[in-house]
This record gives sequence, structure tokens and C-alpha cells, in this order.
Amino acid sequence: MQPSTAFGQELRKRRLLAGLSLTGLSGKVHYSKAQLSKVERGLKAPSRDLARLCDATLAADGELVSLLPETPGAPDFPATESIDEEVWTMQLSAEGPSWFQPVGRREVVAAGAASLMKLGGGTPNALPGTGSEQLLAASRSLFDHYRRLGQTVGPGFLLPGLIAQTHALREVSASADPRNRQELLALGSRYAEYVGWLVQETGDDRAALWWTQRAVDLATAGGDRTLAGYALVRRALVTLYREEAGETVALAQRAQDGALPPRIRGLAAQREAQGHAMAGDRDSCLRSLDRARPLLAQQAESGGAPVIGSMHLPDPVGMITGWCLYDLGRPQEAAEVLDRQLAQVPSHALRTQVRYGVRRALAHAAAGEIDHACELAGRLIDSATAVSSATIAADLRRLARILSRHPGNPAVRALAPRLSTSLPLTLP
Repeated sequence: MQPSTAFGQELRKRRLLAGLSLTGLSGKVHYSKAQLSKVERGLKAPSRDLARLCDATLAADGELVSLLPETPGAPDFPATESIDEEVWTMQLSAEGPSWFQPVGRREVVAAGAASLMKLGGGTPNALPGTGSEQLLAASRSLFDHYRRLGQTVGPGFLLPGLIAQTHALREVSASADPRNRQELLALGSRYAEYVGWLVQETGDDRAALWWTQRAVDLATAGGDRTLAGYALVRRALVTLYREEAGETVALAQRAQDGALPPRIRGLAAQREAQGHAMAGDRDSCLRSLDRARPLLAQQAESGGAPVIGSMHLPDPVGMITGWCLYDLGRPQEAAEVLDRQLAQVPSHALRTQVRYGVRRALAHAAAGEIDHACELAGRLIDSATAVSSATIAADLRRLARILSRHPGNPAVRALAPRLSTSLPLTLP
């Protein structure tokens, strides 16, 4: 980020109006006096974390945050073929890596099939109704197993199987009777949406958006148009991690149409709150969280369909409140909320424990509780490596930057080698 004269001037003006010396502000935001001085003089660029802390401390209501430069826009939804005109190819390597690529059927025909191994015999045209019903029941049960397994292992272990299962549901639906076809496509859309989330966990935003759009296409083909609303929530998650507050809010607001199910609107309101928090708008953030709570308290799904969104947060609005308080530059309040919320997360939900546990350690570190933050992070590093998440890695890097400002602290010196070693392993 480039140094900002406008930010530095506004920071100095507000600091003086608040009656704070550089030393006084340093004690409140836990950045050194020398660094704050360089930021005020336009010699050093402020980090977004510093801007949010100063904004909250000086009651700037987002004005300081608004002076930061805009981040690049998120990728658009990649184009997809129609369900009938697209072929999926996947290559599995004995060494571990695998590749997936969607191509048009005409391209496959043009390339020839001499090098391909065709699986199975005959055509699916005569599939009896009981066959599709059995596949539907087995796939529904398998989906729950995949989601549980996704709490303890990295995306690379799950994606090949999930993609294959999504393909199977899509193909079998073409020969099923109308009722089973609708249910097969609906379940296939949930598989595709979950694949998109896991792909985002690998750090590939464009591929994540492709899978989210494919989930919408499958759901729409099965007569369900509501998943398009949730696709906006998923897209807003991409912009959130790219720190595009305005785009996150705009996408989340579009997903709160009254025609959509309460759960989707509730998840959208939560995402809107996160966008407002990133922009430093505390009042709008809290109003969005207030809207989310009653919506998420309603019946989430009907007919035994898989739950959309996280299924491991006993109080999702409470947890997101802690998340938002950190982004609002209120780390002490965030730490207190996250302490309470993490105590409610079941022990088997490892990815969820790590995702919000790292954010909790980050909050304690930003609040100046360096020893406690190191203790919390030390418990999570091995698990963070196991679940291999790009989004968790992003917060670990933020934690490492905070801890680097305290090189003489014994807890920091003890944790630093483990933390620096773990970071590459949590990335794709």
C-alpha cells in the first residue's frame, strides 16, 4: 500500500482534537510511536488494521478507513456451458495432485476419444425409478459424511470425490423421472456449492465462483431459483476476503429479497454486517446483525435438505458479531465475544474451531495481550496445517505481522518458528 498524505493529515487532526499525544495513541492501538509518526507524516503507508484501530479509537465513524485506497475488483462469475453441452474431465495423479477442467462436448468430439477410458457399459436411458431413488438416498447420506470429514482434512482430500459425485447426480438426472430429476439436481447443486467453498479454501477465487455459478445452474434446472440468492452471499465472501467493503455490502443487500428463504436472507444480512464492519460503519453493522438473528432462528430447511452455510455454529450471529468487532477496530470487545462463542463450538468441528480460533488469537494480539495470543495460536497451528485453508492462512499472516512488532517477547520468539513454518503449508 502506498503512503497516504491525506490519511496522515486526517489522523493527526483527529488525534489532536481528541487530546492525545502520539504516545497516548500508541498505547491505545498498540503500534509504536515511531510508526504512527511516520504514518502521520506520509512516510509510511497505514495498514488496514491500523486504520481501523485508529478509526475506532478516535471515533471517526469510518472516515479514516474511507481514505485507504480501493482494492482491485473481484473476478466475475466465469461463463458456464449448459448442463447438456458441458463435459467434465478430471486427472488424478499418483503423487497426490489432481486437475479438473470443464469443456464443451464439441471439443471432446473434435479431440477424439482414443486416449480416454470409458467407464461403465450401456446408456442411462433405462434407469429405473428405484435406481435413481437409491442413488439419491446414498448421495444425501454421503454428503453429510463429506461435510463432517471436511472439518478435519484439507480440500485436496475431498474435491475429487465431491466432483465425481456431483457429476454422477447431474448425469443420472437426465434419465430420471421428473420428481427424482428435480431432487437429484437439487442435491447436485448443494454438492457443487460445497465444492465451490472448498475451492475457495485453496485460494482460487475464480474457480470458486465458477462452481458457485454451476450450483445455481443445477438448482435452476431442477426448478429451484432461490440458490441464485445464496450465490450472491458466496460471492460477497470472495469480496470480503479481498477487503472490498462496498462490493460486499452491495452483493449482500441484493441477496435479501423478501422472496428468498429466511436462512439465505439471514446469511446475507450477516455478510452485509461484515462489509459494514470493514468500512468502519458500526451502526449499520449492528443493524444488519439485528436483522440476521430472527431470520436465522427460523426453520433453516425443509424436507431434510442439506443446510445451506455453516452447520457447526450454535450461535452464528454471536460468532459473526465477534468477527465484526475486530474489523471495527475493537479487538478487546471482539476477543471477549469470541472467547464465549468458541466455548460453544463442538470439539469435532476442527475447521470451525481453527477458523474462529485464529481470529480470536488475532483479536487478543491486537488488544495488546501478546502472551495470551501466542498461547492460543500455539494450540491451533498443527490443526491449521491439517485443514489447509487459504482463508485461515490470511489471518495467520495478519497475526504474524502483529507479533513481529514484539521481537523481544519470549512467547513471540518461541512461537515464531512454528508460525513461519506453518504458513506455506496452509496455502495451495
